Amino acid sequence: MQEGRERLIMVLDCQHVWREISNYIDGDIAPSLRESIEKHLAHCRHCSAVLDSTRNIIYLIADERTFTLPAGFSERLRARLENELGK
Repeated sequence: MQEGRERLIMVLDCQHVWREISNYIDGDIAPSLRESIEKHLAHCRHCSAVLDSTRNIIYLIADERTFTLPAGFSERLRARLENELGK
């Protein structure tokens, strides 16, 4: 980048952050995108909660213990995700 040129700042919306959350956790994103996500997370409680929840899910999946889910859980989860993600 030439001297005197301003650095481009990427402004992310929540859906963009959600699409990249797995890559963010894995550390598989460009430094500039990581910085933009971190700035967004610093000001967005909803996305911070999504990040925490995703990390918790990864932790639970990695746990070797098993447990039975309540009846209908999968259907309710799918419906909630479709509603939240607008699909």
